[in-house]
Amino acid sequence: MPTFTEADIMALVMPVFWPFLRVLAVFSSAPIFSARSVPMRTRVALAMLVALCAQAGLPEQPMVALTDPAAFETVLQQVVIGVAIGLAVRVVFSSVELAGELIGLQMGLNFAGFFDPTTNSQSSTVGRFFGNTTMLLFVVMGGHLMLLQVVIASFETFPVGGSALEAVNQLRLHELGSVVFHYGLWIALPMIGMLLFINIVLGFVSRIAPQMNAFAIGFPLTLSAGLIGIAFTLPMLDRPVAALLQLTTRMFMGG
Repeated sequence: MPTFTEADIMALVMPVFWPFLRVLAVFSSAPIFSARSVPMRTRVALAMLVALCAQAGLPEQPMVALTDPAAFETVLQQVVIGVAIGLAVRVVFSSVELAGELIGLQMGLNFAGFFDPTTNSQSSTVGRFFGNTTMLLFVVMGGHLMLLQVVIASFETFPVGGSALEAVNQLRLHELGSVVFHYGLWIALPMIGMLLFINIVLGFVSRIAPQMNAFAIGFPLTLSAGLIGIAFTLPMLDRPVAALLQLTTRMFMGG
């Protein structure tokens, strides 16, 4: 009867266990995968499947036993890097949703807000519409496949056994805040400019013809112009989304 020692079992389990932790952390923080509609059992099973299928393309993993004092730091590194990947992907959605919030503010639709259970926060109608559109673009453009590619490539950039704090310092995650505002304003700038021009025109009209109620015609006009502007600018949303996905890919692939 064949016998297995603890070293043999660890040699079989450890090469799968560390990628499994990192992939599970990604699925617990990345959009779509971390939705409440996705059961935890599904995430765990999918993370295990990805970790098993990626074994052929992964570099040789260091043998860090669970009883080793360095095991806790290795677990922390996998969780931190996985959550960082999910956070970077969430920046794509946050940028577009910020643009929707700014557009909705200019259109006067921010009062039509509702509670978003996915983020546990209040969101406007336009911002939620842009978020759902980004989710569809993310799937159509192969963002979910790119996410898996980034996770596998991160084992080359951040090999198992390194320091979690060193990985965070190298990623410079604090700069993602500026990325959200940069791309959010880039997406919303045409609509903001058009609606600002309409408001300026309404201001001149109210000064030239005071008897005309600018508030009565202002809201329907800005609402109609905003809907028309969204219809014209929405087909160009793929460019900033693609640029954000490329930025996320370069962060974890060493590009």
